Amino acid sequence: MTKRKPIKKAVFPVAGLGTRFLPATKVVPKEMLPIVDRPLIQYAVDEAREAGIEQMIFVTGRGKTAIIDHFDIAFELEATLREREKALAILEPTHAVPGHIIAVRQQVPLGLGHAIWCARAIVGDEPFAIFLPDELMIGSPGCMKQMVDAYDDVGGNLISVLEVPREDVSSYGVIDPGAALPGFDGRLTEVKGLIEKPPIEQAPSNKIISGRYILQPEVMRTLENQEKGAGGEIQLTDAMARMIGTQPFHAVTFAGRRFDCGSKLGFVEATLALALEREDMGTDVRAMAQRLLRE
Repeated sequence: MTKRKPIKKAVFPVAGLGTRFLPATKVVPKEMLPIVDRPLIQYAVDEAREAGIEQMIFVTGRGKTAIIDHFDIAFELEATLREREKALAILEPTHAVPGHIIAVRQQVPLGLGHAIWCARAIVGDEPFAIFLPDELMIGSPGCMKQMVDAYDDVGGNLISVLEVPREDVSSYGVIDPGAALPGFDGRLTEVKGLIEKPPIEQAPSNKIISGRYILQPEVMRTLENQEKGAGGEIQLTDAMARMIGTQPFHAVTFAGRRFDCGSKLGFVEATLALALEREDMGTDVRAMAQRLLRE
């Protein structure tokens, strides 16, 4: 049996302009907006680390340097905290091993597929993960850890999926599901096809791609010669669809919760949900919410 290469690299496409959150995102990257007290990008990186991923590749755009700075050592801040005998442990997750954070620039916004392709030189000839930080995935273990565990069993390409109401499918990439693999309690399904943002009547299922992927490096060669798709952009979904039939492709149904933090409503929902679960504030937040609902 051929030993599979471990998943040690992850690509984070973070070059978007965040126009739905203007004016908040005029100078602050949307990935740095906090859910309670951690920015969105931190949740994604923590999830990657839990899954054993070591190298984080950020595909950035102009004005996104704050994302890289977040994972640097803030010497003045940490020195001040140390002098004041303040706990520094809270900053530990923001520290990166030298060489484990890499940034590449997507100079022109040509779509998600193009953003992933921009990381091709760093990914090299290895399987890799993709995280869309807008998709906040909360579970134990995390979504990517669940996917890596499945990858260890079946290899190939995997995508995370969730079921949504049928009327919402045209906003997402949708899978055409095949047979469920035995021994996985229905969590692992063959993928027969992928469609990006289909009309409701043409959607093959209500299972949407939910922002986490494990892909083989051949996808980079597919993206290199790919034409534009939905929205006039180079779509990652189209590239993956072209690979089906040439390599194993499976969907992992995530056992956890997803928050669409690319929308204002989803962002507020995530903030409230996570605040309610916090031991240091959950009771107070619940009381505050109840008071506001009464007013």
